[in-house]
Amino acid sequence: MIFWLVAAALTVGCLLLVFAPMIRGAGSAERRASYDLQIYRDQLKEIDRDVARGVITADEAADTRVEVSRKLLAAADAEAREAAAGRAPRWASRAGGGLAAAAALALSVWVYTGQGAPGYSDQPLAERLARLAEARANRPRQAEVETMVAEGHQSADPADAGHRPEEIELVDRLQALLEQRPNDLEGHRLLVSSLGALGRLPEARVAQERVIAILGDRADADEHVVLAELMIAAAGGYVSPEAEAALARALQIDPMNPPGRYYSGLTLLQGGRPDLAYRLWAGLLEEGPPNAPWIRAIEAEIDDVALMAGLPRPPSAGAPGMALGLAPGLEEAPPPAASLPPGALMPEPDAETAMMIEGMVASLGERLATEGGSADEWAQLIRSLGVLGRIGEAAAIWSEAQETFGDDRRALLTLREAARDARLVQ
Repeated sequence: MIFWLVAAALTVGCLLLVFAPMIRGAGSAERRASYDLQIYRDQLKEIDRDVARGVITADEAADTRVEVSRKLLAAADAEAREAAAGRAPRWASRAGGGLAAAAALALSVWVYTGQGAPGYSDQPLAERLARLAEARANRPRQAEVETMVAEGHQSADPADAGHRPEEIELVDRLQALLEQRPNDLEGHRLLVSSLGALGRLPEARVAQERVIAILGDRADADEHVVLAELMIAAAGGYVSPEAEAALARALQIDPMNPPGRYYSGLTLLQGGRPDLAYRLWAGLLEEGPPNAPWIRAIEAEIDDVALMAGLPRPPSAGAPGMALGLAPGLEEAPPPAASLPPGALMPEPDAETAMMIEGMVASLGERLATEGGSADEWAQLIRSLGVLGRIGEAAAIWSEAQETFGDDRRALLTLREAARDARLVQ
């Protein structure tokens, strides 16, 4: 009720100011020609005073009187014409002003009741943020959402559909073997990509958690981003508290990690803060490079985010950067060990694991060459070749995969992560 009283008082006050001349009427207002007549009469008197002071000569005064007298006669004729012209009655002016004010007031009320939210309670910013924080605290956990997603897919084809039985058997054998070798880093990395290619995302997420546990403090930002991405994919696109924590650890290690910042923007968007997501993504757009997979993902969504945040759309990805592709020199041969950062060389897997990887790589490579496959399968092949140290072959597969999935932004993001794991890109 207070809102309506204040709004009505402000509206009536503004309308009175606008329509006051119509309501007041113009019966006593002086005509313009009357003002002109008075000015010219004053000028004639001023001529006589100028002559008396010796400012002008008598001849100059005579010429000036003639000119002013001509203007005086013209003003007198204009005054006569204004007096002859009809003027609206005062009651008509007041009635017109009152009707216009009432119409404007009624239109304002009609527009607000149709487009506004009458009766809606106040929404202070502090209370809204508190509700958002409470909602975030009560979000479903990762395991709960994975269970819900699995139940929703029970009627669909199994995740392994479309894969050769021997490939599935090799992955199962690798999984069983690694249960006896909990500290086999490269074996678990291969298991992550293999399970992901089969669509067994919750299992891939568990395997990536084991990779991070093996690395301990040596786990870099990319490892945590891979874990968060697997969690998000396993949860059907939902960013769980566990995925958010993995992203937070990644950005704590490397605050400028682009994929981590992209997924953090997705977290903010799901948390009801499109304004913060907009700022984060706008920064990534400015940095580029224009053809990075996270840039393509942002450009596909930034218009909606800007609309939700009430902000203008930022410009497209800025200065040209390094395109998605092979690092210099990788087309023909791997770079020398001295050119790699510390810890970049992958440890050799043991003989049994290597033989199993070789079998998986051969089978997967043959199928992709003859039948094609998903981006996850191409990524698995790239990672596997990297584990085996066959960098030249991995580079060729990476290049071919970019051509195959050139228009699929999510696929390119998956492939780039695999290329990074294989040390093909930074």
